[in-house]
Amino acid sequence: MRTSRLRTVHPLLWAGWAALAAGAVLCVVGWYGISGERYAERQLPYLASCTIPGAALLVAGAVLLAHGRGAIAAARVEELYGLLVAAEPDEERAGAGTGPAASAPLAVSGELLRVPGGTLWHRADCPLVAGKAEAVPVDSGLLASGELSPCPVCEPAEATD
Repeated sequence: MRTSRLRTVHPLLWAGWAALAAGAVLCVVGWYGISGERYAERQLPYLASCTIPGAALLVAGAVLLAHGRGAIAAARVEELYGLLVAAEPDEERAGAGTGPAASAPLAVSGELLRVPGGTLWHRADCPLVAGKAEAVPVDSGLLASGELSPCPVCEPAEATD
């Protein structure tokens, strides 16, 4: 999926860079022609045939590059979303229905952890801190002070209730 999407975007980037290069060359040629002419009536052909089209190519190249990079970013987000959806368990295979098990949070551990420098506190089996050696237990003083927010993934506020 990613390679086919990026192959369609990749030519946009090449076209953008080519347009930028051609525009720069035309602007340089136009400037060189204008700088060698003393009279304005002799400068106008260089302005009309090189400098103005060169500037238009520069703008077109910038637009193509911006569109190409935006399309690449959209393809990456789409790929990551596909990976996220693929990682979720299938309800039919897991046997989960519409009962209370379907709405249970991902993490159910009572131990609370945080990552130094982080702004969230998590349950120990939260996917965001599971397996991280730098995760440390949460100090009750930090919880009381409100410096840390509960993780929206594992919903640790339910663990303290």
